[in-house]
Amino acid sequence: MESSFYYHAVDPVALRIGGFGIYWYSLMYLVAFGQFWLLGRLRAARPDAPLAPNQVADLLFWGVVGVIVGGRLGYVLFYAFGDLLSDPLLLFRIRDGGMSFHGGLIGTIIAVWANGRYYGCGLLRMSDFAAPLIPLGLAAGRLGNFIGGELWGRKTDVPWAVIFPESIESGGRASQALYRQYEAGLLDEFARHPSQLYQAALEGLALFAVLWWFSSRPRPAGAVSGLFLAGYGVFRFVAEFFREPDAHLGFVALDWMSMGQLLSLPMVLAGAGLMIWSYRQGRNPG
Repeated sequence: MESSFYYHAVDPVALRIGGFGIYWYSLMYLVAFGQFWLLGRLRAARPDAPLAPNQVADLLFWGVVGVIVGGRLGYVLFYAFGDLLSDPLLLFRIRDGGMSFHGGLIGTIIAVWANGRYYGCGLLRMSDFAAPLIPLGLAAGRLGNFIGGELWGRKTDVPWAVIFPESIESGGRASQALYRQYEAGLLDEFARHPSQLYQAALEGLALFAVLWWFSSRPRPAGAVSGLFLAGYGVFRFVAEFFREPDAHLGFVALDWMSMGQLLSLPMVLAGAGLMIWSYRQGRNPG
């Protein structure tokens, strides 16, 4: 019986030039940075913007540094600390994979703070400017995860479930024997939620729509940043219920909470607290 589920066999390499391959995931980073620059210039044209349009590139550059350095540090500290202790050079092997959003966020906050000091405005004003520019980049990253067939969801039988061959066996994407089993309907028990797409929709598109609307009118300093933190934390917490926990970590609290959920809780609390403080202070964004 033929399977009714989609079999994920997308080549993660978008383009090969000789022996060099350009991965879809790398292209998604370029999409993320490109949309940040374009939307940033659009926001910078507003009268209350802390930057001029020609200064957005500086914020983007240091943001990229923060994302890469913070994302890698966050991954090895939050998800692979044991491996780091036995192999310290793991930190520098970025090509082996492993980036953490929460670590990247910390790196980005530091970059935004430094950029704000350079241009003579505070952290909150600069972070309020940058926050709405981030979610579409997150959506691009999650789309890259889906194309790469990584960070898949938990097993399910919903009609839109996906069979990720790499979740069954290493190198499964290129296994003809595995594909023949799929055609015979023998792999349906391995169908999973396409949780990468759920995250792209929630942490990316939905969060962008909320932040873009919310920031379209003047708000107290810190309000937009607080909404970003709380909104991302809530969306990530929900999406994690559909995502397979990291194999080497499993559930890290209460026998059901993943590391992603545990790291998102402080974001929700910090974001809600920042919004409450912001409106109580009533500080003008200018």
